[in-house]
Parts: sequence; C-alpha cells; structure tokens
Amino acid sequence: MKAPSERAGIGYFMGWWFFRIYTSLYHRRRVFNEERVPRAGGVILAANHLSYIDPPLVGCSTRRTIHYLARESAFKNPIGGAILRSWNSIPVDRDGGSAKGLRTILERLRKGRAIMMFPEGTRSPDGTQQPARGGIGLLIAKSKSPVLPVRVFGTFEAFGRRHLIPRPCGVSVKFGELMEFEELRAEANEANPDRRRGIYRQISGNLMDAIAALKAEQD
Repeated sequence: MKAPSERAGIGYFMGWWFFRIYTSLYHRRRVFNEERVPRAGGVILAANHLSYIDPPLVGCSTRRTIHYLARESAFKNPIGGAILRSWNSIPVDRDGGSAKGLRTILERLRKGRAIMMFPEGTRSPDGTQQPARGGIGLLIAKSKSPVLPVRVFGTFEAFGRRHLIPRPCGVSVKFGELMEFEELRAEANEANPDRRRGIYRQISGNLMDAIAALKAEQD
C-alpha cells in the first residue's frame, strides 16, 4: 500500500509509516475490505475500542488521511498536544458532543475529511463491545456524511487494560459497508425534542449493531 492519499504533515506521515511497520512486524496485522473506505469526501469511520493501539492501527490500515478525536485533557501537555495536532486530532469531551468539538468535526466533514471515532468513548474493560456514548448519535445526525463501521480484532489481547506493554498477538481490521442515515437525519430535523433524542439513540444502536456484525476472518 502507498502512503496516505491526501496531503499530510511530516508528523502524520512518519507516524503512519511507523505504525504500519510496527503492527505488521510485531502484531502480524491483517486488513480486510480497505477498498470500502471512500477515497474522497467527508466520511465518519466508527470502530469498537479495545486498546490504545486501535487509533493508529485503523489509521495505518488505509491510505485515507484520518482526522482523530482525542480527549481535551490529552492536549494539556505541550509535547503531547503538538503530536496530537500533527496527527490531525480534534479535542473533544468523552462523549464527543461538546459544542466546540462538534463544530470542528462538522466543519472538517464539510471540507471532505475522514473522521475516526470510537462510539464507546473509552477502551473496553473486558474485551466486549460497550454501548455507544450519547453524543455519537447527535454528531451523526448533524452531519451529512456517510458512516463506515470498522471492527478491530486482537488488540485487547495485545494491549488491553491489564497489560503494561504490548504483547506480540495478531491483530486485524475489518471495514464494513457504508451506512447512510438520510431518513433519520431528515426526521430529526422536524421532530420534537423527545423524539429527536430517540432518533439519536436509534442511530447509535444501528451503528453499534453494524460494528458487532463484522465477524473475524478465519485463517
């Protein structure tokens, strides 16, 4: 695979190659259906979250330049904040629903960027998929971009919460089919507040079901 298809800074370029080589050699990374990632236009990539490895693993598994979400607190350290910004990271609260973060995400989507998010908001404590945080349905409803479900496998065993250092376990990434939410978005625009909140939950639920439906490939 060639380097990222969109223009990226030197920090992103170096990180992309580092994690691509690292996950290939140390974790025997496998990637399925990368061709489903749109090559242009705004898109939301939404994945399950098992490990700190997940963001760079998904990012280095596609040529599409990714814009990430990161907790606001992670930007407080000058060095860490500079690295995160070089990787196109957007500061948000855990739900991803802060007003400033939401505006930034929607603006980047309007400019045709690819946004990576983890609907669960934090790493799974036991390797199972957790419910989506409340702000995810709102964000998707407010955007006009398609959503691509993504599922990672093996990263909990490789570097889950109980591990101090990564283990040489095999990992893989599987990209699903694009999801469009036009009908629910249109209904949300006209709905009363109670129904609108129900639509946000429905969007989140549909997305998490689509992620869970992606099954591991057999060797």
